[in-house]
Amino acid sequence: MMGMKQFKADWPVKETVIRPVDQRDSEETAGKDVFEMMDKYGHEQVIFCRHRGSGLKAIIAIHNTTMGPALGGCRMAPYGSTDEALEDVLRLSRGMTYKCGAADVDFGGGKAVIIGDPKRDKSPELFRAFGRFVGGLNGRFYTGTDMGTSPEDFVHAARESKCFVGLPESHGGSGDTSVLTALGVLQGMKATAVVLWGSESLAGRTVAVQGAGKVGSRLVRLLVEEGARCLVADVDGGRVDALREEFPDAVEAVDVATVHAVSCDIFAPCAGGGVINDKTVEELKCRAVVGSANNQLEDDRHGDRLHELGILYAPDYLVNAGGLIQVADELSGYNEERVMAKTRSIYDMLLKIYRLSREQDIPTYRAVDRLVAKRMEQVADLRRIFLGL
Repeated sequence: MMGMKQFKADWPVKETVIRPVDQRDSEETAGKDVFEMMDKYGHEQVIFCRHRGSGLKAIIAIHNTTMGPALGGCRMAPYGSTDEALEDVLRLSRGMTYKCGAADVDFGGGKAVIIGDPKRDKSPELFRAFGRFVGGLNGRFYTGTDMGTSPEDFVHAARESKCFVGLPESHGGSGDTSVLTALGVLQGMKATAVVLWGSESLAGRTVAVQGAGKVGSRLVRLLVEEGARCLVADVDGGRVDALREEFPDAVEAVDVATVHAVSCDIFAPCAGGGVINDKTVEELKCRAVVGSANNQLEDDRHGDRLHELGILYAPDYLVNAGGLIQVADELSGYNEERVMAKTRSIYDMLLKIYRLSREQDIPTYRAVDRLVAKRMEQVADLRRIFLGL
């Protein structure tokens, strides 16, 4: 696969970029040995989980635990094949290693996927079975919500293991992670505004938001509060209609197929991955790309192309790290003030990345990758010191 690099057993870590699964990925994955796939992306462990009674089919991927136990959400989707599910969980877990490094939390990268239709195949028994498999890893992997799953789903899983985060507040969790994720993206936009226009104010700016789900809709509300105008697209038109009704003077509906190409100040991908690709990158009419979606670049060359075009790209696994910061803090005793402060620090971190990008004349995704690799080198070196029995 073009542009993909993997972790080596020795350090330093090589530069990397995370891409979503696409048709080419599925074709390359089909029929490959699992160990070949693990070698390709640098994984430590992959676990296939099957419970016939509940219908559970799940894959847990632990990418790298240099920084600490693996942490990453559990996605549920009707994958077309096991190969497709495997490709997705490998890429997503690999991305979590870099997200944890960028957020400066003491966790490594992991992810889980459940194969099934989240609208039809969920049951308490399925999530309890999943909880048993996660518990069997004895703290090597912590997980919670992702696309297709909700905090309520993991209330059932948490009956079988203590390795679940992001539970409802009524069950001892910190609540909805979309709140902090949206706040982190807003901080990224403000930092971007400072670089582009000399002020963090978003008043009067036009932001095209692709996706009005949990994070996207919250981001729109935050942007309206800041005085921005939002052009919103979603495959579920009802979500857009609800936002238009709530903010008739500030929200406008646009076509989901062309939202990336509308004239705007900032394009905010908040849905699926692979949004910046060979076709769309040449159609962008924005000054910056700042959004919550994972794996926005289809390939590293698209990050290079954004740099050539002078379009600022806020690396997604940095600006969407608010939810990760929240659930990571749960595991050390949740403190809302501490979490809010760390999420707001995304602003300063992104300014640093923009500065490194400018000074070294490299794309922003390469700048953050280098910073994360350096952190991992330092941690790996520190952990050579034996602590005793």
